[in-house]
Amino acid sequence: MAEEKLQFIYFIQAKDPSKAASRDNWAPEDFETFDLHWANLERLRDERKLVLAGRCQDPDGAGPALCIIEVDSADEAQSIFEMEPFFTRGFATGNLHPYRVALSRNEL
Repeated sequence: MAEEKLQFIYFIQAKDPSKAASRDNWAPEDFETFDLHWANLERLRDERKLVLAGRCQDPDGAGPALCIIEVDSADEAQSIFEMEPFFTRGFATGNLHPYRVALSRNEL
């Protein structure tokens, strides 16, 4: 019997909410950071570690983004969290929590 995967959720909070609300004032490095972030999410999805990702649609950008991941260990979750480009490149801060999807319209 395969060991059950662990789920974690991490929140991403832009340091400058105006940049989360609109890309109008993004610097070139912000676009590069987003591209790295998106490539990271696609990699996690392709590795079947990403359950879902998205962001709040608050017009002022104040709401967080979130990612739910499914991994083999807390250490793996911590590593994924620490390698998030939005954090490593200083665009955002975040926090990681153990999590469990309790109900979903899709089987997980």
